Amino acid sequence: MFKNSQPYDWSNKLWSDQVNSSFLFRLREAVAEHVLPYADEIDEKDYYPTKTIKELSRLGYTNLTLPKQWGGLGASFKKCAAVFEETSYASAAVGISLITILQAQTLIHLYGGEKLKHEILPKFSQGLITSYALTEANHGSDIRTLDTKAKKINKGWLLNGRKSFITSSQAAEAYIVLAESDKGVTTFYLEADTAGVSTETGRNASTFGLRNGPHMDLILSNVYIPKHYLIGEEGRGIRQAVTTLDYSRTVAGAISIGIARAAFDRALYYASRRRAFDKEVLDFQGIQWYFAELISEIDAARLLVYEACKALDSGNEIERYSSQAKLLASEIATKTAIKAIQVCGAYGVTMQAPFGRYLRDAKAYEIAGGSSEILKNTIAKHLSQFTKNLD
Repeated sequence: MFKNSQPYDWSNKLWSDQVNSSFLFRLREAVAEHVLPYADEIDEKDYYPTKTIKELSRLGYTNLTLPKQWGGLGASFKKCAAVFEETSYASAAVGISLITILQAQTLIHLYGGEKLKHEILPKFSQGLITSYALTEANHGSDIRTLDTKAKKINKGWLLNGRKSFITSSQAAEAYIVLAESDKGVTTFYLEADTAGVSTETGRNASTFGLRNGPHMDLILSNVYIPKHYLIGEEGRGIRQAVTTLDYSRTVAGAISIGIARAAFDRALYYASRRRAFDKEVLDFQGIQWYFAELISEIDAARLLVYEACKALDSGNEIERYSSQAKLLASEIATKTAIKAIQVCGAYGVTMQAPFGRYLRDAKAYEIAGGSSEILKNTIAKHLSQFTKNLD
C-alpha cells in the first residue's frame, strides 16, 4: 500500500515559495533511497540509523547552514527545515538523529573559539555524529544547577559526573556536555573516545516514539579535555542552551510537519481506494471534512515553521517563532495521526499499517525538545514583555 515513495505534496505552491524545485527533487530522491527503506526497521529494532546519516552527510544534508569556510553550504534555514521535513516524512527517527548534529554545530559555530571551530566544524561535512548531553537524573529540564562538575586543571578541564537520557548517544562520536564550574553552568565539547568516557543503558532508555536507539547515560570519570574545548565563556551555558534550543525547536516543528503529511497522505490514499456501502470511503462527506480540516491545519503549521526559519535567518524574534512553530506543528501532527487511524478503521490499528508509528512519534514530540507547556510559557513571556513595552 502506497508503494510510491514520493509524497503527494498537496502544498506544492507553499513548497515552491520556500525552496527551489531542483533542491527538493534531489532531496526526495535521497530520502527514497537512504531513509524510506529502513523506516519501519529503525522503529521496530530501535537503533541509531548510522548508515543513513552517513549517506545524508555525504550528500551534504547534515551541514547545510554552516558557512562555506567550515565545509558547509551556507544555505538558509528554510532549506535546512526542508531536509528535516522530508526525512521525517519517511522516518521521524532519522529527523531526531539529525537534530542532535544540528545542535552541536549551532553551539560551536555561535560560541566556539576559533581553534575549536577550525578543528571540529569541518568534521561535520565528513559525517560526524554528535549528541547533546544536557539532562541529569536529578534535574531533568532544570539545568540551572548540575551534578556534573568541571574543574580547571593544568591547561585544560577535568569533568566528572553522569548525564542521563541522552538522545543519539548510542552512536555518538562526540558530545556537547553541560557541566557546572566555579562560575556556573558551562558548555564543553567532548570526543566519545576520550579516556574516562563511558555509556550505560539506563532503566528508562527506550521510548515508544522517535526511536533512534536507547537514550544512554553518559558517565564521566576524571575526563580530561583541552582548554579550547570550552565553548564560549565559562558560566554562560544556560543562555547558550536556550539559544540552541530555539534553533532546534524550529526544525523540530519541521519534523512534526513531516509526520503529519505522511499520516495524511497515507490515510487519503487508503480512503480513496477502500470501498464501503457501494462507494469509496473518500466519497462520504464526513470523511472529506476530516481531510479538508487537516490539510488546512497542516498548511497553517507549515507556514509558521517556515516563518520561524525566516526568523532564524534574520535573527528576529527567534524565541517566539520557534516556540510557536513547534507548539502548533507537534499538536497538529498528533491530531492528524489520530484522525488518519480513525479514517482507516480496522486497518488503521493493525501492526502492518504505519499509523501506530506516526502516532507514537507525533505524541513524543509534544514532549521532546521542549514540552508544549514549556513552549506556552515562553510564548506568554514574550507577550508579557510586549505589553510592558506599551506603557
